[in-house]
Amino acid sequence: MVSFPPCKINLGLNIIGKRSDGYHDIATGFYPVQRTDVLDIVPAKDFSFAVSGDLIPGAAVDNLCVRAYHLLKKDFSLKPVAIHLLKCIPIGAGLGGGSADGAYTLRALNQIFDLAISREKMVVYAAQLGSDCAFFIENKPMIGTGRGEVLSALDVTLKGKYLVIVRPEVQILTATAYAGVVPHDPGADLRDVLERHPMSEWRHLLKNDFEATLFPQFPIIEALLQKLYALGAIYASMSGSGSAVFGIFENATNLEKEFESYDYWSGFLD
Repeated sequence: MVSFPPCKINLGLNIIGKRSDGYHDIATGFYPVQRTDVLDIVPAKDFSFAVSGDLIPGAAVDNLCVRAYHLLKKDFSLKPVAIHLLKCIPIGAGLGGGSADGAYTLRALNQIFDLAISREKMVVYAAQLGSDCAFFIENKPMIGTGRGEVLSALDVTLKGKYLVIVRPEVQILTATAYAGVVPHDPGADLRDVLERHPMSEWRHLLKNDFEATLFPQFPIIEALLQKLYALGAIYASMSGSGSAVFGIFENATNLEKEFESYDYWSGFLD
C-alpha cells in the first residue's frame, strides 16, 4: 500500500508554559501542505524497514514508522510487513515530515490489516509517537494546544494561495530550539487572530516564539524570511522550530532563482 505523508506549516506558535513532564504547553495553528514523502507498506515474511532519498540520522529502531508498527503490534496481532520510505521532506526543518511518516504508518496499518481503529483512537496512538503526529491523523487545519496533540478544528482556508518554502542547510534539533525559549502569555488569542483577522494583518499579530532565540543563532533564517516579504509575501514565518521558512502569496510566483542555493518548494495550497 502506497501513501503520501504530507508536511505542515505553523501559523503562529506560542510557547505558553513549562509542564511537569518536561514538555511545554503551546498554541499553534497547523495547516497541511501537499509536499510529501512516499511510504510503501506491504505484507512480508519478515519485518523490514528501508529508507531511500534523504538520509535519516539515528537507528532504524527509533524511526517513527518502526515505532508506529510496534505500537500497534502491542495491541493487535500484526503480521510482518516491509516498510519502504522515500524521504523527500527535509529533516530538521520544522515541517513535521517525520511525524507525518509515523502517523501515516498507523493509518496504513489500520487499512492493511482491517483493524477498524476509530479516528479518535488513532489520534491517541499518534500522540504516543510524538507531539505533531496526531495532527497528521486529522490532516486538516487545526489549532494544537497541550504539547500540540490536543486538537480542535480551525476555521481557516488558504485554498488557492501560493506557498513558497525555503530551507537553508541548517538542521535544528527540537532540544536546541527549546533551550533558549522563555514561556510567556502571548496576549492575543491565536484562534481569534487566524479566524477573524485578514492575512494581511497576520504579520503584525502572529508570532512564532522560536524566532526570537533562533534568529540570532542562525541569521540566515531571518534573512530568508525578510527576503520572502521583500518579494511580496502576504505572510511569512519560520515553520515550527525551524529551519524552514515559508511565504504565502496571493498568486503563483516563480522564485526558485532567488533561492537557488537553498532547498526550495512551491505550490498552491488546498
